[in-house]
Amino acid sequence: MVTPDSMPDTAQATPDGPLIIDTTTQGFSRDVIQASMKTPVLVDFWAPWCGPCKQLTPVLEKIVEKARGAVRLVKMNIDENPEIPGQLGIQSIPAVIAFKNGQPLDGFMGAVPERQILAFIERIAGPVGPSETEMMLEEAEAALIEENWPEAGRLFAAILEQEADNVAALAGLARCYIGSGDLAEAETTLDRIPESDAGNPAVAAARAALDLARQAEDVGDTAELQNRLAADPADNEARFELAMALSARGNREEAIDHLVDIVQRNRNWNDEAARKQLLQFFEAWGPTDEMTLYGRRRLSSVLFS
Repeated sequence: MVTPDSMPDTAQATPDGPLIIDTTTQGFSRDVIQASMKTPVLVDFWAPWCGPCKQLTPVLEKIVEKARGAVRLVKMNIDENPEIPGQLGIQSIPAVIAFKNGQPLDGFMGAVPERQILAFIERIAGPVGPSETEMMLEEAEAALIEENWPEAGRLFAAILEQEADNVAALAGLARCYIGSGDLAEAETTLDRIPESDAGNPAVAAARAALDLARQAEDVGDTAELQNRLAADPADNEARFELAMALSARGNREEAIDHLVDIVQRNRNWNDEAARKQLLQFFEAWGPTDEMTLYGRRRLSSVLFS
C-alpha cells in the first residue's frame, strides 16, 4: 500500500493548478498524495504501446474537464515510472486508481464506457458534470447532426423509457421520424408534448422541420420552375417554389440565395413570404448550422445595407 510516508519528499502541493497533468515517481507525492487531501485525484496508469489506454485517456480527460474541478486527473507512464504502479500492484493497463485524503480509495481496469467512468467518479466525488440523461442527449444530438436516424432514435427512445415526458428527447425522436420519412409518427410524437412546452426551442425546431417536410411532399419539378424563371426573372412565385424544391432536395444554399433574391427585389411580396420562409429554415436547421449562419448573413446584408 502506498502511503504519504512512503512517497518521496517533494515540493508543496498545488491543488489549484491544472485539472489534468502528467507526473513522475518523484512528483507523485505532490501531484497525487498531497493534492488529494483537497480534491480527489484519479491516476491513469498507461503506456505508449497500450491500445486500450489510447481509447480510455481521452474519455477520462473529457469527463474530468466537464466535472469542473470536482476531481483531477494525473497520468503516469508506467514504462518510464515503474516504481509506483509496482507498489500499487498494477499488473495490467489501463488502470485508474482514485486517491482521496492521501489514500487510494477505489479503481478500475480497462477501457470502460463513458457512463461507467462518470458513475465511478460520482462515487468518489459526488454528483459532477452532466447527468447520464444529459450525456445521452448529447450523444443523440450528435447522431442527429450526422443524420444517423436509427442511432439517434435508439438513444432518444432509451431516454424516454426513463423519463417519458422528457421534452428534448420527444422533440429529438420526432426529428428522427422526420428524417426517416415517417411524418405521421413524427406528428404523433410531437402531440405528446404539452402545449405549455410549445415554445421550447427544440420543440419549435421539430415543428418547423415537420412543416418543411410536408411542404417538400408538394414541391414541383425544378426544371419547369427554372424555365419559368429564365423566361421571367421577376416571377417571385416560381422563384419561391424553386427555393422550396431545392431545399427539399438538399440544395440549401441555392434555396437561401433564391429567397434572399426575392427579399432584395420585393421584401413585401406575398406578405413577406420569402423572409418568413428563411426564418422557418433557420429555426428548423438550428442556430449553429452552417447554412443558418450563411442565410442570416445574406439576409442581414439585404435588410440592413
